[in-house]
Amino acid sequence: MGVAEHWTGQEELSTGTRLLCRAVLGLPLLRARVKGSFLASSVISARCQAEAAPSQGRREPHTEVKSLLGSHETSREEAGEGNQNSARNSRNLVACSTCGLSFPACPAGSSSGTCPGEPKQRAGKRKALHVTMQDEILLTPWRDFPVEDTDPFAPPDEEKWDFVLVSDIHEVGSEKEIKRKKFLDELSKKGFTIKKIEDKKLFYGVRAPKQIFQKYQWLLRNPDSRLQSSDVHQNIPVTTRIRIVNFILQNTMTPDLEKLHDLVKKKVFETTFPLHEKEELREFLKEKWARWRVIFCKQPIEKIRCYFGEKVALYFAWLGWYTYLLGFAAVAGLVVFVAGITVFSSSQVSKEICEANNTIMCPLCDQKCPFWLLSDTCTYAKVTHMIDNEGTVVFAMLMAIWATVFLELWKRQRATVVTDWDLYRWDEEEEELALELINNLQHEPRQYQHSYFRSTIILLLVLVMIAVLIGIAHALVIYRVVATAFFTQSNFDFLREQANTMAVMTGAVLHYITIVIMTKVNRRVALFLCDLEKPRTFSQRENNFTVKIFTFQFFTNFSSLIYIAFFLGRINGHPGNYVRVAGKWRLEECHPSGCITDLFIQMATIMLLKQTLSNIVEYLVPWVCYKLRKKQQRPKKRSVMLGEEEEAEDPCKRHWLSNYQLNEVNVFSLFDEFLEMVIQYSFTTIFVAAFPLAPLLAFCNNLFEIHLDAIKMMRLHRRMVPRKANDIGIWLQVLEAIGILAVIGNGLVIAITSDFIPVQVYKYTYSPCMMKNTTGVDCSTGYINHSLSVFRIRDFEPYTKVPEMLPDFVRDEIKECRYRDYRNADDYGYTVQFWHIFAARLAFLILFEHVALCVKLIAAWYIPDVPQSVKNQFLHRKHNNLRKELSMMEYSTEV
Repeated sequence: MGVAEHWTGQEELSTGTRLLCRAVLGLPLLRARVKGSFLASSVISARCQAEAAPSQGRREPHTEVKSLLGSHETSREEAGEGNQNSARNSRNLVACSTCGLSFPACPAGSSSGTCPGEPKQRAGKRKALHVTMQDEILLTPWRDFPVEDTDPFAPPDEEKWDFVLVSDIHEVGSEKEIKRKKFLDELSKKGFTIKKIEDKKLFYGVRAPKQIFQKYQWLLRNPDSRLQSSDVHQNIPVTTRIRIVNFILQNTMTPDLEKLHDLVKKKVFETTFPLHEKEELREFLKEKWARWRVIFCKQPIEKIRCYFGEKVALYFAWLGWYTYLLGFAAVAGLVVFVAGITVFSSSQVSKEICEANNTIMCPLCDQKCPFWLLSDTCTYAKVTHMIDNEGTVVFAMLMAIWATVFLELWKRQRATVVTDWDLYRWDEEEEELALELINNLQHEPRQYQHSYFRSTIILLLVLVMIAVLIGIAHALVIYRVVATAFFTQSNFDFLREQANTMAVMTGAVLHYITIVIMTKVNRRVALFLCDLEKPRTFSQRENNFTVKIFTFQFFTNFSSLIYIAFFLGRINGHPGNYVRVAGKWRLEECHPSGCITDLFIQMATIMLLKQTLSNIVEYLVPWVCYKLRKKQQRPKKRSVMLGEEEEAEDPCKRHWLSNYQLNEVNVFSLFDEFLEMVIQYSFTTIFVAAFPLAPLLAFCNNLFEIHLDAIKMMRLHRRMVPRKANDIGIWLQVLEAIGILAVIGNGLVIAITSDFIPVQVYKYTYSPCMMKNTTGVDCSTGYINHSLSVFRIRDFEPYTKVPEMLPDFVRDEIKECRYRDYRNADDYGYTVQFWHIFAARLAFLILFEHVALCVKLIAAWYIPDVPQSVKNQFLHRKHNNLRKELSMMEYSTEV
């Protein structure tokens, strides 16, 4: 390992002497912060002493170096001795008989007058001195100085460090300090350069040797490139460099069999992070990408890749592509919604509801709920028709096709992008094996294993967790039941009249709070299950975690919506025989204007909260934390006495501290962004038939989300460890699964939740248009009366207190009330119309799903995953390589 200190002396070694110290002795130039002197002469003297007097008991070379470093440390404190030391060193120089360069005279007993770089002195000795110095570098008082191995031609101000490790200042000789030394010693043995800076914390900058990156380039160079060039000693991208160093840091093991993550858990190290470099690329991204004023500008994907790596670049490329195509879906949804507004009052169904001044409806609760008129829901009926019409059915079909087209076009976009990056056929497993070998040549790959017993346990635990999430959804149902009963007994007329709506809205808010809490619980459970699985590689662990966390989040987000869409108002019974919770509270019913209104309210509430509060919290929390950390870590200015020179601050110190003050990132930082967008994609596609404005809200949110993530990554968070990738991983399979669920979900919403099927059955079976020849009559005339059943008041349950009568009605005159269902007035059994509608719902569902899935398959076939230009590019590359090999074979044969 190179050991160096910033040179502040007045004498400089010639370039030839520097290279000789580095290349011949195998030792980097040792320079101390001693005015007028340098350690190079002392180290060479120590080398000579180590060679001398074999019969007198050889002293270890590193002991001599250690004593020399200690003496220089002492002399550093004595002001004014620098020039004397320099003169003394210059008087003790002797000329080399071989190369003519001047070197320090060796002590008695050693061979003087010869060059320390002669082959006979290199054999067997250089390695011993080099290794022993590595072992001692961090275990001596000299390690208090910053340590570096700089290029002789590079100025000190241009030092760059791959990673920074942060540790608390532990007591000398404590267990944590010993563990820290052992880990840093292991890095030293691997050739890492280490620099230490002490502030309120200990900061260790590490830089990997060039040999590591040369091995990486040699092992993973493109086989096609070997025909073109054999030079692998090219500059390696910074993102690749950080990724390699991070892998080695995470997999370096101490003699106690502890890795870095074990040491972090034991508080030996606080954190590790790569640095945000002060370079032109970062400034470009901060000005042209991580600002709100460029919200409508194209993203610089190539520059994002150069700074954050391929995985982050692919995330933003996918998010940008998703947002771009979402714009078309948002326009279509807005058109459907506006079209619904234009026919706000023209629907025959809405007219009948508004004109039903004599239709008395049954009470909505057991206590204090009066009879009410159907015309009271006139406004809600118009709103329902605004979202529940023929246009919604067409829009749901279009969204199912849109989901497929979006994924197919993304596959093409991804193929083009990764081909430009030369990563189309990149093998993640090969790269991981190469990094393992670079880190440890004796490493043996972990074999693929599968345990049916372990898989069964995991499956059972997943099912238990899903059951818990469904139970939480049931708890929300019970809350709405109790809330409805509470609001109906309120003394406030507004709460009593709007009890059902208030219960749904407060239930939606409670559902959002549940989502926030269970997201953290789901993460811990998913990580625990991944640990039980014992995946072979990190990528396999990430895929397993993705599947589990998405499954849990799906049930957390959609269990309540599934209940409202498909069960609400269908399992609650009927007047005189209600299904009750704990034998007391009856289950809630759909809104009098239709069940789809409840789903619309729930969807709108959750999406608005997720896209406003969540984004505000997502930005404000890191911003506030950053400001607080910056204020707490602000360095104190040291007071300077009169006549005392102020010591120059290490430029690395301020840079490292500024990066440390940023918010911490982890391996799941990018995963969280993906999960957030995929859940949003689910809301946008699965229940879009009930909420046509979902694509518009998602589109507006994503415009801000892109630059919000950019600002967090560039200004508020530490630099993310770059990850190489050639696709978005298992998220693509998750999106395809959501596309299939979207077909099923929208089909069920239209068939079950919406009134579209009952209205169509009435039109073509029971309407006046089918009974007699009529012209100028709307075929849906009479639908409302047809869809309401009759209940005799005398059949009320004992739980139900017969309420106060409506004004203008005499109590004894009300013998019957109406409710939404298809039941007989005699025995309250289902009518023939109910079974007709049930068969029509089932037939529509089957037809809709099969047609939509067929269209999806046709779209997937019609749009190739890989553009022809990419295929032709690989075809020409293969052809040229084969032609070159054949030409080389013919040439070698002729020779």
